Amino acid sequence: MKAVPSFATLLQRFFTERLVQQRQASPHTICSYRDTFRLLLKFTGKRLRKPPDRIAFEDIDAPLIGAFLNDLQKNRGITARSRNSRLAAIRSFFNFAAFEMPSRSAQIQRVLAIPTKRYVRAQIGYLTREEVDALLAVPSQKTWAGRRDHALLLVTVQTGVRLSEATGLKREDVNLGAGAHISILGKGRKERRTPLAKQSVAVLKAWLQEPVPHNSDVLFPNARGGRLSADGVAYILAKHLAVACQTCPSLKRKRVTPHVLRHTAAMELLEAGVDTSVIALWLGHESVETTQIYLTSSLALKEKILAKTTPHAGRPGCFRPDGKLLSFLNSL
Repeated sequence: MKAVPSFATLLQRFFTERLVQQRQASPHTICSYRDTFRLLLKFTGKRLRKPPDRIAFEDIDAPLIGAFLNDLQKNRGITARSRNSRLAAIRSFFNFAAFEMPSRSAQIQRVLAIPTKRYVRAQIGYLTREEVDALLAVPSQKTWAGRRDHALLLVTVQTGVRLSEATGLKREDVNLGAGAHISILGKGRKERRTPLAKQSVAVLKAWLQEPVPHNSDVLFPNARGGRLSADGVAYILAKHLAVACQTCPSLKRKRVTPHVLRHTAAMELLEAGVDTSVIALWLGHESVETTQIYLTSSLALKEKILAKTTPHAGRPGCFRPDGKLLSFLNSL
């Protein structure tokens, strides 16, 4: 008779066998799943007063997972979209567990039946050209960190790379010869090449002449030569954004994240008349349908469409109050 694996063993096999060997999941996916289960184990250990290595599979039931997801939204302030992302990681594990532990099928099915949370699909945020210029003008050109920040922000907003793609760029991924471009290994392990504008080429040529800390091959390394973390990039952006708000007040009304810079690149392409299918290839989208979100957010594009239509025959009017006699009769 086949021995029933422990929760710890099953979780280790999920990462090493299912994600790494069978699915060959990207490092970004593995990190996201890892963070989900680190949070889940901490929550479970605190709730059940058990150390992580003593948590059993039967402890991770549907009510506990529901409470965990609610706790993430209430205490960590995550959005419904992030909540659904955490739930997707848990579902993937329980789909794997269904084949390994058929005796727990009832518990597994109840977990898999937890629905995703619906949310309002707000229009995407992006920056105008004036706001981008104000942001790029902030990093100091007199320091190594300032020149790195300027190059990082410029390449991100011009090419539209994802945060994980920008921090994962190597020096060898940059081609500054004829047909200058960067080579990107994107989401879903899809490779693509994105061309560089003349100003980006000039900035990167100067940046590649900089001394490399600890002989790092990372294009935009941290001070120790390692890869910048997501929190590190968020800190860099927030630091320069606070200064840019002083010269460009409209930035104060916007929530600017690294992904907003990607949206900005897409919106500039769209408003320049580039077809959405080309933008999808540029950004590395899985399908053109993903790119449709930019059509709903471009007010300039809608104004161009409105200008091509024939306006309706409306008549302007103004309010005229009733006379004293009519007011008296209306009050009866």
